[in-house]
Amino acid sequence: MDWKRLRTALGDLKRYRPVLLVLLAGVILLLLPGRSTRTAAPSGEETESPAEFSEAFDLAALEARLGDILSRIEGAGQVEVLLTLESGTEQVLARDSETARAESGEDADLRSSSETVIVSRGGSAEEVVVIRQLYPEFRGAAVVCEGAGDPAVCLQITRTVSALTGLGSDRISISQMKGR
Repeated sequence: MDWKRLRTALGDLKRYRPVLLVLLAGVILLLLPGRSTRTAAPSGEETESPAEFSEAFDLAALEARLGDILSRIEGAGQVEVLLTLESGTEQVLARDSETARAESGEDADLRSSSETVIVSRGGSAEEVVVIRQLYPEFRGAAVVCEGAGDPAVCLQITRTVSALTGLGSDRISISQMKGR
């Protein structure tokens, strides 16, 4: 091994140290797992049709969890819950809007265009910018439980379902579970 050549090569590397540090930082950033970033909403936001998102709404899981909570009410006993939906899930996507005035002769026409903001995630991966997620509205709830014969239990179940779903008491039905 030639020590003189190694020292000369290391001396040349000292000259390029800032460039090498920037390259090393770039490689480290590329190796980190991707993070989703959200940008501020432009003024021209518009509701799009329902789409999939990372936090999927699971109606069956919500019914099971609500049934579990209601069964813990004193006197309720075993509980089964059925929820119906008024509307599906929706996303509000960021929109880029532009309004231009086109003058042609005597008349001045206003022309506007709008398109969904799409962010590239490197390679061929692209995704839309979600401003807000709108979860479904509930239409009604049916609760069948062992303790429905007690008015105090029915009242407590109605209040709990109303608080968790936003439904009025006229849209919540509580029935006695038949003996098995």
